[in-house]
Amino acid sequence: MHEKARGFFLFLEFLSAVLLNALACAAQPAVHSVSAVPAVMPLSMSTGGRMLAMPSPVANSFGGKDYKHQWPGAYFRAAFEGTAVFFRIVRGDEILHIVVDRQPAMELIKPEAGVYEVDGLDNSRHTISVFVATEEMGAPNRFGGFAIPSDGKALKLPPRRRQIEFIGDSHTVGYGDLSSKRECTREEVFTETDDTKALGAMTAAHYEADYQINAISGRGVVRNYGGWSGATLPQVYPYVLFYEKQKYMDPAWKPEIIVIALGTNDFSTPLNPGERWKTRDELHADYEASYVAFLKKLRARNPHAYFIVWATDIGGGEIEAEAQKVVWQLIKSGDNNVTFLPVHGLSFGGCDWHPSVADQKIISDKLVELIDADKQAWQKP
Repeated sequence: MHEKARGFFLFLEFLSAVLLNALACAAQPAVHSVSAVPAVMPLSMSTGGRMLAMPSPVANSFGGKDYKHQWPGAYFRAAFEGTAVFFRIVRGDEILHIVVDRQPAMELIKPEAGVYEVDGLDNSRHTISVFVATEEMGAPNRFGGFAIPSDGKALKLPPRRRQIEFIGDSHTVGYGDLSSKRECTREEVFTETDDTKALGAMTAAHYEADYQINAISGRGVVRNYGGWSGATLPQVYPYVLFYEKQKYMDPAWKPEIIVIALGTNDFSTPLNPGERWKTRDELHADYEASYVAFLKKLRARNPHAYFIVWATDIGGGEIEAEAQKVVWQLIKSGDNNVTFLPVHGLSFGGCDWHPSVADQKIISDKLVELIDADKQAWQKP
């Protein structure tokens, strides 16, 4: 090829690469807070997790409601056509993952209350999701809905066919799962906890299912970590929020599969003087009876759900053995829609010897393998 012609073609290749790179950069979404909101209209929204929808007349352009939430794993999703979308944060003492068209756009760490804009989008159909990554055991947080500019087009998300629920403790929460070390400060536990990379969100994503994460770190069936006297998980489970005694009732929530793991906090520490159990055998008996009673109440609410009770082999196998006894008792009582899943081989490399992200993937993979092996697991009656 003539040298001038070759140079011309190289120039064209360079120019094409520059243009493609510019287009790619232009299509990258950006997330930022705004002080002035243009004329907008609300988007219909799909939510995940337990939450209280509260009227908010000052935010009619965002749907007129605030969504008060405290259980981990909450999420908010919407669809639209246009080049920008807005969302409101009313209280955000949490880490939020903003995902646009299934791609991470930004992480917001303890964002201030206000309106945030996602722009830089091409003028086409988009989905936006806001995922709560952290655990909040203090005051509930609040999300204030989505809106789009008036020249955009509101779309509806297609409903998901499947629902799956996860009940447990810090292992289910994803406590400290991002950490590369076991010794963590309180602030490091906050920043290194990511529920979106824990077993619940991963398993639900595999099946394109809506999900709830009804778990609290440090809580057990009858005994909390170290003998702490706060409410146990079964005592808090019936409520929308931890400390407000409003029962959770949602006729639309009918999970086909419920995954439960409780017992680590009951047995991971020695009994203290003054606790109501004088011996380990007494603790075992109370745990078994109370866990069976909890699962039977859960069965009454979810008569057709497939229960998967899982446990690790830490603590010399005590937790695993006790959880397995509970499943045997349920089966013996006539419940044949429950199974036990032992989980071994975890590194517990996260904060305070909790499952790491790699461990969470192992647990999720085992759940998927078990669910896929039962062709009726997702079948509604």
